Amino acid sequence: MNAIELNQALQMYVRTETFPVGVSIQKEEAALPSKAKRPVRDLGYPITICQAVGFSRRYGWSIAMNGADLSCPIAQVAFGYEEQPAFYIEGHLACGMYTDSLENGAKSELDVPKFSAEESGYYVSFPLERAEIEPDVVVIYGNAAQVMRLVAGMLYKRGGSIPSTFSSRADCADIAIKPIQTGQPQVIVPCYGDRLFAQTQDHEMAFSFHFRDAAELVEGLVGTQKGGIRYPIPSFLRYQAEFPPTYQKLAGMFGEKN
Repeated sequence: MNAIELNQALQMYVRTETFPVGVSIQKEEAALPSKAKRPVRDLGYPITICQAVGFSRRYGWSIAMNGADLSCPIAQVAFGYEEQPAFYIEGHLACGMYTDSLENGAKSELDVPKFSAEESGYYVSFPLERAEIEPDVVVIYGNAAQVMRLVAGMLYKRGGSIPSTFSSRADCADIAIKPIQTGQPQVIVPCYGDRLFAQTQDHEMAFSFHFRDAAELVEGLVGTQKGGIRYPIPSFLRYQAEFPPTYQKLAGMFGEKN
């Protein structure tokens, strides 16, 4: 299954408001999509990773970036563009904002998935329907019911449940790095930065998975739809409505004529 075929299936079975997005880590500049925008070169300023995904899912743009294009210091560390200084490791970024102490801040930073310098490369995001390269990871933003639909599809041939972790920060690492490193899909609660900088809305969640699982997911979406799990969620309408007393009195008057 290629990216365009996956996109078609997602549009049929999940019907998201924004484009499903492919994410790829490319080692060489020559491998970047020909039409990809480089933030500093083409926009005139660096951006966050979540903004790159936002451009891809809302504008349909392909974005290619490395550390020189990246404005977010946490992502600089997570994606292997910068080493972890003591100031970061000790928890100063989280302390006072997300945690009550440096000790707990350090725990939060330690928990962020990270690429080594060897794993790092150009971060490329693009809408699946315009894929020029094969993604490593696919991320789909939607409402809770749409994410539920994706979870059901992924578990069709696996059973059980999908383990995910939530921290309210650095969701860019959870979206891309964790599926690449673990091979496991992730349910994503978008972080504060994703909402602030990438305009992710209050009702949105996300689901990411390794592209090698695309055919399995689609098979699961087909199978669960046949089993009755579908989106939009059908409403149960087979009941008799109840009306206020004045309405019932009028209905009784209609009956008196018969």
